[in-house]
Amino acid sequence: MRVAHFDCFSGISGDMVLGAVIDAGVPADAIRAALDSLGLPISLEVEKVKRCGFAATKATVTAADQEDYRFLPDVEAILAKGDLTEKQRGLAAAIFRKVAVAEATAHGMPLERVHFHEVGALDSIADIVGAAVGLDLLGVEKFTSSPVPTGSGTVKCAHGIMPVPTPGTAELLKGVPLAPSVIKTELTTPTGAAILTAVVSEFTAAPVLTIERIGHGSGTKDFIEQPNLLRLLVGTAAPAPRPAEETDTVAVLETNLDDISPEMIGFAIERLFEAGALDVFAVPVQMKKQRPGVLLSVICDPVHVAAFEEILFRETGTFGVRRTSATRAKLRREAVSVETPWGPVDAKRGWRDGFEIVTPEYEDCVRVAREHNVPLRDVYAAVRK
Repeated sequence: MRVAHFDCFSGISGDMVLGAVIDAGVPADAIRAALDSLGLPISLEVEKVKRCGFAATKATVTAADQEDYRFLPDVEAILAKGDLTEKQRGLAAAIFRKVAVAEATAHGMPLERVHFHEVGALDSIADIVGAAVGLDLLGVEKFTSSPVPTGSGTVKCAHGIMPVPTPGTAELLKGVPLAPSVIKTELTTPTGAAILTAVVSEFTAAPVLTIERIGHGSGTKDFIEQPNLLRLLVGTAAPAPRPAEETDTVAVLETNLDDISPEMIGFAIERLFEAGALDVFAVPVQMKKQRPGVLLSVICDPVHVAAFEEILFRETGTFGVRRTSATRAKLRREAVSVETPWGPVDAKRGWRDGFEIVTPEYEDCVRVAREHNVPLRDVYAAVRK
């Protein structure tokens, strides 16, 4: 599987992505042709630069200043006119929509009323469309990224001076691991954050891949502390091996009961299932002084142990509950609906290494048996067939 990894040690912006994909081997003329097809007064300049002594590619979009704001439909109309593949147009549209949703959330307004400021400018449109085209032409199947530094301090934007990250960028980076930075400026822009979150499926500091190409995209500023670069690693990674089995860890709660009526045990079992127990069962045991008793066992999610212990203490009057952990091997599973002569019936499908089983859901089978006055065993047989 071909993988591209964003090493965002100095953040990420639209022009840095554009420079990185060109430096990694995507023809600049192919990106220029796509931008020219938009019919906008923009041009792309590509040059080799150095940042803290390291060579990189600087992509600069030259465009006339425009004072008019653009709304999402305006941008989508521009994309529709371009000579782009459906994949490229779809990625560019997804990036702009991410920005629109983030701005709508940050400003507390409906999506259709959001107008783009910096991201709606011609140079930002070119950065996003160029990045979408370039990332597509890389020909990779998966994108990963390192944790993202946003920078620090403040930045001047259309709404005045704001702390870094700005509200829109912070909204875009929800769920993304951030990295600390001492640089007093905006390292990750809204455009960069939107591009990153539109394509990246995994955030990891150390990708497992065999590197084939490396691209360095330069930012505009030249820092003293570190090179202002976005590094793009392109290579191949072996597909993750299929796990031999699916396992999880469960908690097992047990208590011995010898001074409680069967009805109370039955009610306790009902309450435990209602609370979400994975399984509950009672086993006859012979206890001290030759008294017959019951071993009541509960299998549950470890995070809910306290809730199930409370039910056991309250409903059974026991003085103690034993708890242990167990590793459980499981079939992969999914809920399915099986067609029968009496209509659909709910069931559970499980499989593992070529083995497959379908188990009818008891309650739904009972419903069908009663509604159609047929034996329950016939419903079970129809589902399994």
